[in-house]
Amino acid sequence: MSFSSEVKAELAKHISSARHCQIAELAAIMHFCGQYGRDENGCYTIGFQTENEAVVRKAFTILKKTFNIELGVPLREQEVIGVLQKIGRLDEPVSRMLIRSSCCQRAFLRGAFLSVGSMSDPEKSYHLEFDCPDDAKAKQLQEIIGAFGIESKIILRKKYHVVYLKEGSGIVDLLNVCGAPVSLMNLENTRILKEMRNSVNRRVNCETANIAKTVNAAARQVEDIEYIRDCCGFRNLPAALREMAQVRLDNPDMPLKELGECFVPPIGKSGVNHRLRKLSELADKLRSGS
Repeated sequence: MSFSSEVKAELAKHISSARHCQIAELAAIMHFCGQYGRDENGCYTIGFQTENEAVVRKAFTILKKTFNIELGVPLREQEVIGVLQKIGRLDEPVSRMLIRSSCCQRAFLRGAFLSVGSMSDPEKSYHLEFDCPDDAKAKQLQEIIGAFGIESKIILRKKYHVVYLKEGSGIVDLLNVCGAPVSLMNLENTRILKEMRNSVNRRVNCETANIAKTVNAAARQVEDIEYIRDCCGFRNLPAALREMAQVRLDNPDMPLKELGECFVPPIGKSGVNHRLRKLSELADKLRSGS
């Protein structure tokens, strides 16, 4: 089961105790994936265009609780009219009266995600979106999400107006608003593990780069010293540089701090670096013929 399916399975089990919240959630499901009409026998019907059976079961559970409408039973015209009078026309955004309170807004977002929401696997990326049928519904959804301090954006993709979130923290907040604590914790655990892995990788990369830098510098130092030795020998070097050259040749891979400890008395890292730099400058002069 995908992470998105796990979130929907959790949200499908969450049914508000308050009737006004049930109607707000039903309104979202009806407006985003619901339909009504007559079948081939002329009977009135209410249905839902979704492949997720849990969403359909929840929608009819709410219909039963709020309007006493049973699944698979022919409806009377007055029953359909009664539902539409409550949730409004399906080709328009939901009435603000249905979602004026915070609890109803939460229920509406829950129904919207069940109907047209999806989420990527957080192991790969952070992305949550709602595929809305028109711009007006997308903007209303964005406004409701924003009421909880969560930033979202809208993009046109083919025939859908997609409301999306790409920040992990925003997605966590939205799952909390919708009422999916288990999915929220799973997402947070994944985020923590990813951040730890990224932190370790950054430190390893940094250490690797430092080691490579040290090794390359040591190789250049040895090369310069060998050039001086082969060109004119060490006998004309000042005693400090002569000793430094021999210590570096004897310890080609040793860090500067440990090189300094080879001297009697020991010298600091800056002193070692200064002497090696003098040797490199001398090698450059010899190469240039000066």
